[in-house]
Amino acid sequence: MKRNDWPTTEWQAADPATLRMDTEKLSELVPAIQAEYSNISSIVIARNGYIAYETYLKGYSPDDTHHVASVTKSILSALIGIAIDAGFIQHVDQKVLDFFPDYVPDAADRQKQEITLRHLLTMTAPYPFPDWQEPLDQMCMQPDWVKYTLDMLGQNGTIGAFKYSTAGAHLLSAIITRTTGQSARAFANERLFRPIGMKEIPDYEMKTFGFEELFGKHVKGWVEDPSRNSTGGWGLTLTPRDMARFGLLYLNGGTWDDQPIVSKTWVDESTAMNPNHYGYLWWLREEDGVFAYSAMGDGGNVICCIPGKDLVVAIASEFIMNPRDRWTLIKERILPAVRD
Repeated sequence: MKRNDWPTTEWQAADPATLRMDTEKLSELVPAIQAEYSNISSIVIARNGYIAYETYLKGYSPDDTHHVASVTKSILSALIGIAIDAGFIQHVDQKVLDFFPDYVPDAADRQKQEITLRHLLTMTAPYPFPDWQEPLDQMCMQPDWVKYTLDMLGQNGTIGAFKYSTAGAHLLSAIITRTTGQSARAFANERLFRPIGMKEIPDYEMKTFGFEELFGKHVKGWVEDPSRNSTGGWGLTLTPRDMARFGLLYLNGGTWDDQPIVSKTWVDESTAMNPNHYGYLWWLREEDGVFAYSAMGDGGNVICCIPGKDLVVAIASEFIMNPRDRWTLIKERILPAVRD
């Protein structure tokens, strides 16, 4: 995509028809959202690098930030790629324990010693909890989240089996800090957010680590753990337009206005389809000939990138348990509005 007006400072909106999108179908989105996806607070649809459609509900405006929950993980993935490009980290097959020389594992604990960054990025490291039953509240009560996670790492199961872990993503944030000397937040501001025109993220120091403080609507900036590591698996707040900026960066192979932000190799590796349908902290989907990769967060926060349609859909939501799948909305209401 060659263009002269990258949305580094301001997004350009264009008439949906000129972007080959059906205005009438797009006009059906708000009634559908209100009827079937009541916790959606805003949606931004960008096609060919221009905003084709955006709407704000529940009193939100374009400048309001939202806690995007596990969308944070996909941002972390980009930061690992940027750190590799810059030489802070050598490669994804480095052993996790190499970054924590002060941590002393049990000598008999061989499996822990074999786990690499790739295993953390692809959610294929073993942990003691059953799949999708991670005791996040326990981590949040620890004085040292990194030691707690390193203790859990490699326990039960085998390396290579998919098991989703937010604590594992937190280790990646700590590795960013160990290798660059900056928090993930500061590193992201300097090398990712600022260069593509996203709002700089302020420091946000939690006073307590209860569920409402960590996951509720009061979260601002980027949460950090008691040791001042930015949370790796959640805790970042973004505007929907900035969510769409990040998606556009990936659609464009990691380059922004001729400036390489993260290497195309990293973007391609991160989003390459595999049997787990999970790349480097990105969810992958192929359905009816449409390939999509998405940053997905609890409550229904999504950055969905559909490269074949040059389409980014950013959806911000208020947190509820078990929201309706956003892919259903994209598949039934947004993709039919795209005219190839």
